[in-house]
Amino acid sequence: MIAVTFALPSESSDFRRRLGDRHREVAILHTGVGAQVCRERIGPFLDTQRFDFLISSGFAGGVAPSLGVGDLLLAENFSDPQLLAQAREVVISRVGKLVTADRVIEIATERERFAREQSAAAVDMETEWIARACQARKIPMLSLRAISDTVAAPFPAPPSVLFDLERQTTDLRKLVAHLFRHPAGIVRLIRFARQIAVARASLTVALDLIIRES
Repeated sequence: MIAVTFALPSESSDFRRRLGDRHREVAILHTGVGAQVCRERIGPFLDTQRFDFLISSGFAGGVAPSLGVGDLLLAENFSDPQLLAQAREVVISRVGKLVTADRVIEIATERERFAREQSAAAVDMETEWIARACQARKIPMLSLRAISDTVAAPFPAPPSVLFDLERQTTDLRKLVAHLFRHPAGIVRLIRFARQIAVARASLTVALDLIIRES
């Protein structure tokens, strides 16, 4: 059995449809966004059965200038060397360092500083905690992330408006109020939805290939 994690169902929707009859071979967990909810969910999930390996997947924010929306990153610092080598043979991706942060890295100057100081290619909010849980249970892990946002293609609104970490959902009233005050944000939101679709499609194809070849 292969475990595959995503932060949210919006990241996994294409993959779940593509999985089809092979759903018995793959167990999916939505960890939620951020350390607290991820740590609450990942341990009990991994204890439900014995997994051959786990793929920690989903979206990440690009901090390296060379990464664009939809690009794939295999995180060498969180991946089992054998799984990493196998994945590199079947998917076109970058290999680099993924850093798990305790908050969204949003502002361009902050992303650039983060990339420089951490030697990071991308940032997320869950992978480190998934890796720790896998290590404790001796489950090999592969870290695969699709880039959803970059310095050149940023978030369309403040992260606190786009997603409520405590409730683990978007507060539509807050988002509508923000767009009412900032009408130009509607265009940015539409553009961001396209970015998400590109990242999700790229991730789905890569996951399908890796699982088929495993």
